[in-house]
Amino acid sequence: MSADFIGQFENSVHKQRITIPTAFKKKFTIAAKSTIVATLGEKNSIAIYPMDNWNALCDKLKKGDPAQRKMLRFLRAFATPEQVLEGPGRIKLSEALLKNAKISKKAILQGNGDYISVWNPELFEIEREKLQNEMMNGFDPDMLNL
Repeated sequence: MSADFIGQFENSVHKQRITIPTAFKKKFTIAAKSTIVATLGEKNSIAIYPMDNWNALCDKLKKGDPAQRKMLRFLRAFATPEQVLEGPGRIKLSEALLKNAKISKKAILQGNGDYISVWNPELFEIEREKLQNEMMNGFDPDMLNL
């Protein structure tokens, strides 16, 4: 599977296209063949999966309980067709996905382990602040002693 995606990058959106940062592209395996699937992500974001990670997720959800199989149907219903990265790593996101995520000119690409999420910058900051507040209000230093 493609390696863990970590970090955030801001990028422009032009004609429904966005460029995957080099740091993320380097983590695609040969099995991914520079091919991705994009679908709805959490909290009005877009989720971009390298093909090998998408296939692994689908296999796992197919074998899961009814809720997991329902999640698979949901992800597939909103997924774009498979697409190969263009030139320097551009992909085309559907108008529906961009509209749902409220993305127009700029986007934040965040590494989320097996996939990359794409956010409206303002919504990203709101969600990041919520997460930071949750962490700071309930932080237990012993959690870091693994």
